[in-house]
Amino acid sequence: MAAAKQDAVALLKADHRKVEDLFEKFESARKAERKAALAKEICTELTVHAIIEEEIFYPACKGEIEENLLHEAYVEHDGAKVLIAEIDASTPEDEFFDAKVKVLSEHIKHHVHEEEMRSEGMFAQAKAAGLDVDDLGERLAMRKKELMAEIESNGLPAPETRSFTGHTLEQGTPIERAAAE
Repeated sequence: MAAAKQDAVALLKADHRKVEDLFEKFESARKAERKAALAKEICTELTVHAIIEEEIFYPACKGEIEENLLHEAYVEHDGAKVLIAEIDASTPEDEFFDAKVKVLSEHIKHHVHEEEMRSEGMFAQAKAAGLDVDDLGERLAMRKKELMAEIESNGLPAPETRSFTGHTLEQGTPIERAAAE
């Protein structure tokens, strides 16, 4: 039986609900193995979601919705990608693991709120602008399926930031070593 088609907004909102559920499960998880599995799933879902939005949905919105909303969305994605990379490269035994997942959850809640606001949100503006959300939904679903297969075979891709430019980050002394010095 074929899956029911979703318009772009319905598909993206379904992604939001899935990730919210995963964050809730992470919050109540106690065992390291369960936390690791949930964190991996959260990182995968958010990575795929960000890619499909940035490749398909956001370009379709350009010039159709408030520019500042679109710019904020790219910056919010880039901030999330930094946390996703940190979480993906660590384990529940690492200091700050739970804190990084918690901050990512809070970051994503803010981002989702801005996309889903009833009249001013990105989704509402996209629909009001007359975007073909049915066609966009089909394209998003196809690309999502491709990305999930790629990740299944090759793991998460390295994050690609679109708004963070012109900087060089350096690793500082870890807190536990800095306190001992």
